[in-house]
Amino acid sequence: MENESMTNPDPLSSEQTRAKAAILAECENLAAAGVTFVAVHFDGYGDSGVTEEVRCFDSEYYAYEEHKPVAHDAAYLQEHFETLVPLGYENDCGGFGDVVLDVTAHTITVERNDRFEDYTTSTHEV
Repeated sequence: MENESMTNPDPLSSEQTRAKAAILAECENLAAAGVTFVAVHFDGYGDSGVTEEVRCFDSEYYAYEEHKPVAHDAAYLQEHFETLVPLGYENDCGGFGDVVLDVTAHTITVERNDRFEDYTTSTHEV
């Protein structure tokens, strides 16, 4: 699949802007606790979806289910992360992805993967 631009195609809403600021404001505290990444994974299809609990990592990079989370409670950030989960990821065939805070770089990345169905038709005369 092609990797789309790293810029957000849609401007953030005021609620998303506040959530982003609240998350970024915690970078110093998270770094002091040895946390390098904080992430929320989302997955959905058939008009329903789930957002997993926020998890903290002390790894060199973030990749879903590649590293074990560390025992640092960041549940207070759950609502802010959920605000940044893209709308509509659960529609039709659904989608999945992650909202990831890179504590060191002070950046938040949203990766969304959309599922889709495809088919081919062939017709022949017998």
